[in-house]
Amino acid sequence: MSANLPRILVPGKINERVLQRLPEMFDIVRVERPDANLVTADMADIKGIAVSGRVPANLMDALPGLEVIANFGVGYDGVDVTHASAKGIAVTNTPDVLSEEVADTAIGLLINTLRRLPQAEEWLRQGRWVREGAFPLSPLSLRGRAVGLYGLGRIGLAIAKRLEAFGVSVAYHTRSRRDGLAYAYHPTLEGLAAAVDTLVVIVPGTDATRKTVDARVLSALGSNGVLINVGRGSTVDEEALVAALQDGVIAGAGLDVFDNEPHVPDALLALTNVSLLPHVASASVVTRNAMADLVVDNLKAWFSSGKALTPVPETPFERRAR
Repeated sequence: MSANLPRILVPGKINERVLQRLPEMFDIVRVERPDANLVTADMADIKGIAVSGRVPANLMDALPGLEVIANFGVGYDGVDVTHASAKGIAVTNTPDVLSEEVADTAIGLLINTLRRLPQAEEWLRQGRWVREGAFPLSPLSLRGRAVGLYGLGRIGLAIAKRLEAFGVSVAYHTRSRRDGLAYAYHPTLEGLAAAVDTLVVIVPGTDATRKTVDARVLSALGSNGVLINVGRGSTVDEEALVAALQDGVIAGAGLDVFDNEPHVPDALLALTNVSLLPHVASASVVTRNAMADLVVDNLKAWFSSGKALTPVPETPFERRAR
């Protein structure tokens, strides 16, 4: 430990590049998980947290010197940001650097779901092309589809731009209309679902969005409908989704996120009209390195200039003289 370097707590696992770069300006303190019971008396001078996962309120309370929490990821629903804001603790995330990668994955997941490309590859690998002939025609196609985006932030806009190149119509639902866009706006999610046959979910996981993609929205999407989720699993009512897929209420779904990760419901795994990924939308070395760099650079900026590079909207703080 160096008395001259700010101490940063790393609770649980985080990208290795974060751990490699933190010693440039900080002393690292590791604990097994984000648990206030693991905080010892000699951690009272910890000034920051670098985290990929949860930071509950009681962990913040256990660290009286805490100033800043650098979150690895654009979503920060694991951090009790309301409590952090009340305590004057800055929270940062990693926007922008993953937008293009996640948008690429969303389009890939959409095509996989419509055209059943993973199943077609398995058909070839299992020798069925030789034994049984051509893979069955995919019942769905991207041709002529109308796509609705539930969420139109940085990632949503990147997805929309890609969809334009495929010649499909694009509409969206957010809390309020965005100026300067040609996409059709729908003031309700159910209204958007009724107007399109493909719904792409890219909203953060909050109390306001929890299970908003419910049975009514899925019913409005219709029997030719396809749901794609690259946002947060909590946004979709998984029981309603399983029922909709089993009963033909919608035609298919492509999911990169789930409500209780890494556990995926057996009922989803048993379905043949879904494409499932293990939360890999931003999971390339290039993008994860950029995210790791932004975590560290946020901490360095906070302690060197007094301002974080990418604070979340709830904590637009500057560092006070200490």
